[in-house]
Amino acid sequence: MPLNPEERQQFLAEPHIGALSLCAEPGRGPLTVPIWYRYEPGGELWFVTGAQSRKARFLREAGRLGLLAQRVAPTVRYVSVEGPIVGVTDMTEDEHREVAAHYLPADQVDGYLEIAAGFGAMITVRMRPQRWLSSDLGGGDQY
Repeated sequence: MPLNPEERQQFLAEPHIGALSLCAEPGRGPLTVPIWYRYEPGGELWFVTGAQSRKARFLREAGRLGLLAQRVAPTVRYVSVEGPIVGVTDMTEDEHREVAAHYLPADQVDGYLEIAAGFGAMITVRMRPQRWLSSDLGGGDQY
């Protein structure tokens, strides 16, 4: 059963690992990779990535992206969202801390950020959700 707009936005705001999909090179399927992301209902979806990564190159070339977030318990539920990239900026320390704190226990954030400081230049990518697909496939006792 599809989720209503409020349910799908709330689900996307939860800390799920996203599967990011981008148009890649001609003759190849899309590049699909896991990412940490942030989303607040009604706002833009955003994430950080390496400034010189293949992801960054494909993002700039395509101007659009798709992201899937899912869970398997207590029910199978997913939200897929697609839309235009509306901003690419140099990542700030506050942005990096916010996304890390969304996924890691508070006592692990500083350690992660120390390690991540060696990743090189990073960017923040923002996308405006335009197309949504979602479903909750029912109770776990039905399978």
